[in-house]
Amino acid sequence: MLQGLALGGEYGGAATYVAEHAPHGKRGAYTAWIQTTATLGLFLSLLVILFTREFTGPDFDVWGWRVPFLLSIVLLGVSVYIRLSMNESPAFKKMKEEGKLSKAPLTESFGQWKNLKIVILALFGLVAGQAVVWYTGQFYALFYLTQVLKVDPKTANLLIAASLVIGTPFFVIFGTLSDKIGRKVIIMGGLLIAIILYIPNTPVSLFNGLTHFANPALEKAMATAPASITADLNECTFQFNPTGTAKFTSSCDIAKQVMASNSASYTTIAGPAGGTAVVKIGDTEIQGYSAKGMAPADAKAKDAEFKKAIRDALNAAGYPAKADPAAINHAAILGILVILVILVTMVYGPIAAMLVEMFPTRIRYTSMSLPYHIGNGWFGGLMPTIAFALVAQNGNIYYGLWYPIIIATVTLVIGTLFIKETKDVDIYARD
Repeated sequence: MLQGLALGGEYGGAATYVAEHAPHGKRGAYTAWIQTTATLGLFLSLLVILFTREFTGPDFDVWGWRVPFLLSIVLLGVSVYIRLSMNESPAFKKMKEEGKLSKAPLTESFGQWKNLKIVILALFGLVAGQAVVWYTGQFYALFYLTQVLKVDPKTANLLIAASLVIGTPFFVIFGTLSDKIGRKVIIMGGLLIAIILYIPNTPVSLFNGLTHFANPALEKAMATAPASITADLNECTFQFNPTGTAKFTSSCDIAKQVMASNSASYTTIAGPAGGTAVVKIGDTEIQGYSAKGMAPADAKAKDAEFKKAIRDALNAAGYPAKADPAAINHAAILGILVILVILVTMVYGPIAAMLVEMFPTRIRYTSMSLPYHIGNGWFGGLMPTIAFALVAQNGNIYYGLWYPIIIATVTLVIGTLFIKETKDVDIYARD
């Protein structure tokens, strides 16, 4: 949370500072370089983690994870040096000389409807959709490869890193293009393409493609040995667990959680009221259990027994515990990941310039920071957690994709109808 608050203050300032220094007609190109830092930061973090894991071996989970944090001290030194060399932007100097600086930016930004409605429009008509596309293309793609398709972390990290290297220049390409044809058309176009390519079980579905090329044995098993859970539906809850501390004790929840963590799609069948869940994989049935009122030691033993029974049945039905390295089509996966990153660059590359241009100079920093960080922190940051809960709830490994599809669709509609193009706005005249 502290890191998030720190980042929250940084981005709005960076976008405002660069945009207010950029020549008119080039704000998209200049601010697009800021957008590359999120992707390049992820790329560098993947390299540092890979190197640290190799260097520390089994000690990575003990103390090795601290090394990247220590290395960041060098970057802090560079940041301090840059800040000591910075001057205020021309727009800020002009307002200061004219005595037009806001004395209460929070009240002015969020207490006045004329400004608050722009904040709300920016959140739901731009940032929320951008956030889910960004998190789906970079973070959920990695989560999907490692947690759903069971690709080993090193291979998945290297593939994601390679896609980031190839895709990152498109931030600047789309930022520059937005100076010529407009920000809105590129962002909304990116949302529309993403929505189409995210929809599961279609000829162009990117995540179906990842399954096919990363873990074909899983794809085959889901088609030839379908699974089901028969349970009292009143016992089944939505397993939203962002902190990882919630305990799900009903037999239905336990069965769904174990099946979802094993990347096994299943259908849910209504069972008798008060009955214990029964998992069926192919021709094998496994009796579930309820952990309600069970002693911790007994619950742990029962959990291990149940998970082993499920895993054994899945193995017998052809569901792989891990993706077979020999069966992975690295080139095809890289191609799909590059497309996902390019979609990110379409919605994210021009957005800094557009947010800056939407708000008056006197409250720009404060006003644009809220929708940007609420949108990315909440709508984007909760993407993996919500997606897993949706998968567990529905039983289909692709069902989590409906979260970014729905949010992106809402933003596409609101943005298309209510957001105005901003590329020709004179930000220095807006006080």
